[in-house]
Amino acid sequence: MVIAAASMLCLPSCSTSSLNMNTLMGSASKAIQAATISDSQIQNYVHEYVTYSDKQNKVAPADNAYSKRLAKLTQGLTSVDGVPLNFKVYLTNEVNAFACADGSVRVYSGLMDRMTDDEVLGVIGHEIGHVAHKDTKNAFKQALLTSALFDGVASTGNTAALLTQGQLGQLGQSLISSKYSRKQESNADDYGYDFLKANGKNPWSMAMAFTKLGQLEGSSQSNGMSQMFSSHPSTPDRIKHMVARCKKDNIAPPAGCNIK
Repeated sequence: MVIAAASMLCLPSCSTSSLNMNTLMGSASKAIQAATISDSQIQNYVHEYVTYSDKQNKVAPADNAYSKRLAKLTQGLTSVDGVPLNFKVYLTNEVNAFACADGSVRVYSGLMDRMTDDEVLGVIGHEIGHVAHKDTKNAFKQALLTSALFDGVASTGNTAALLTQGQLGQLGQSLISSKYSRKQESNADDYGYDFLKANGKNPWSMAMAFTKLGQLEGSSQSNGMSQMFSSHPSTPDRIKHMVARCKKDNIAPPAGCNIK
């Protein structure tokens, strides 16, 4: 698909300039290189993007109340499938959370304001599930390929090429607009459920978190929500699935839960 797209872009310029053709073919070659980049190169690119994202957002300092709360919630969570985890809070009213292939997990203070500790942990478990299942790495690679077609991003030897600020911004937009498949989302939901159980928490919190997110869908505060809030599968279906698992496991809902 990369080769075909690059070839189509080349057609209008073929009759006017061989230089233009060479430039476009060079971009196609770089896109092909990007398609074959190694896991270590992907990690380098991810690190670049996370560093950029942290600079673009207001990160809560370590002594901030949100940071202290998150540190307490995630105490003992050091890695997933050998990938070291690191956690930070973005200070914003938006409701969001995401995890990257390098193990960086970012939670928005707007989400923490609206959820209990266990609900926040359930959201984190879901996002970590995407890392464990390689969903985040594949989504990042696809976004990188999209950037490669338009900006000529490529790898050189065993070292990832440095991305410009513009390319990092475009990459971020590509990641925001990308969506996980229904199966990927369902698998991440199940991972979050098992994650809560493994950490001694009531997995009903997954259903409760999704209920709150469902109420926020379409609001201005939900702008930029991660793929976890996608409608594929629909939020009600995801809630039903979590409730069904809880009932199958004979787990009683916590006090104050009115989900049937």
